[in-house]
Amino acid sequence: MSWLEILNNWDAAVFQCINSDLGNPVFDAMLPFFREKWFWAPLYLFLGAFVWSNYGKKGWILVLGMALSVGLADMTSSRLVKNNVQRLRPCNDPAMVETLHLRVSCGSGYSFTSSHAANHFALAVFLIGLFGHRSRWIRPAALTWAGLIALSQVYVGVHYPGDVICGAILGAAIGRLVASVAGRWLKTNAG
Repeated sequence: MSWLEILNNWDAAVFQCINSDLGNPVFDAMLPFFREKWFWAPLYLFLGAFVWSNYGKKGWILVLGMALSVGLADMTSSRLVKNNVQRLRPCNDPAMVETLHLRVSCGSGYSFTSSHAANHFALAVFLIGLFGHRSRWIRPAALTWAGLIALSQVYVGVHYPGDVICGAILGAAIGRLVASVAGRWLKTNAG
């Protein structure tokens, strides 16, 4: 058995555990909402308004950094990785369809990497990179938020765990890079 087959078997087993074994009415009611952008719209608006109002003229670079982090993560995941890897979603995979619990519409795109995970981890790590040193709660709150969104993708049946783990790593790397550039710009233009 090749290492790729071992990883795929592990991925399918962990998927079944999260998608089926963890199934309960509370998660069924909550987790589908966690993956909806409109559910988080008030948070996104608050973040934008908070940064804009607390950082004056420099707030625009922070808002731009947030948008750039998410945009780069989404473009890299959706257009570059997914289109080249072309992994089927569990809900479209004939080997999985019989046993999975699909809790949202499946979607027609590919699965690897999860753009939801990439986008939200990019934003979370960007925020940690720029504001994590100011308050201890920012790191765990941002990572928990992004992690719940990633977990919900597996729970509802549209991504494998490996999709969200790799999406999270991709997004975190992009968020860190953009935070580094934004941080340098802010230090250079301080005053």
